[in-house]
Amino acid sequence: MTILNRPLTWIAAGALALTSLPAMALQPFTADYQANYMGVQAPGKMTLSKVDGNKWQYSLNVSNQLATLSQNTVFDETGGKLRPLTSNDRSMLLVKKRNVDATYDWTKKQATWKGDIKPDRAGPVALKAGDMDALLINLAIARDFADGKPLTYRMVDEGRIKSLTYKTIGKEQVTVAGKTYDATKVSRVDGRKEQIAWVVKELPVPVRLLQREDGKDALDLTIRSFK
Repeated sequence: MTILNRPLTWIAAGALALTSLPAMALQPFTADYQANYMGVQAPGKMTLSKVDGNKWQYSLNVSNQLATLSQNTVFDETGGKLRPLTSNDRSMLLVKKRNVDATYDWTKKQATWKGDIKPDRAGPVALKAGDMDALLINLAIARDFADGKPLTYRMVDEGRIKSLTYKTIGKEQVTVAGKTYDATKVSRVDGRKEQIAWVVKELPVPVRLLQREDGKDALDLTIRSFK
């Protein structure tokens, strides 16, 4: 059914209804993934756990014989939005190590970074309501898709500000722990990089995440179990 000939007031009312939908409630979970990182198979795990009060920790860990990737974000929920407070990004590839810590100070409305990062990327960067780091956007995509909201975000990560919009590029059936779901594929392109996420309304995280660089798969995470 097309809405091209509807009055503009109808369209505005529809948009207002979408934005007023309640957000999916946060619940702790553990998701085990099969990861293909740097061309080598490895187990991966995503977890969401309550820290205290209104604070949560969202983590991603992937490791194999060649590399280790660990990302953690502590956040709270304010006005239905996921708001990063601190984050840590660690990686090790052979003998090369990298460790970056971030602080999102919402009182001062600025974000700063320290560790293995260039001085011009250390901040401070001014924060706006709704800003998230790269990892937290994974949670937001699944939640906003389930709530029927636009997948548009402002990412503040490692001294950079980027506007991100995910577009639907297809549908595909996926199986998680023996159960089949109808997944929607959404994608965003950033220069030489593309991220594709497979999302379903029944689960609070993407069932698959694919990071591509220069047209080649760099990191592929496919969910195997969820609890």
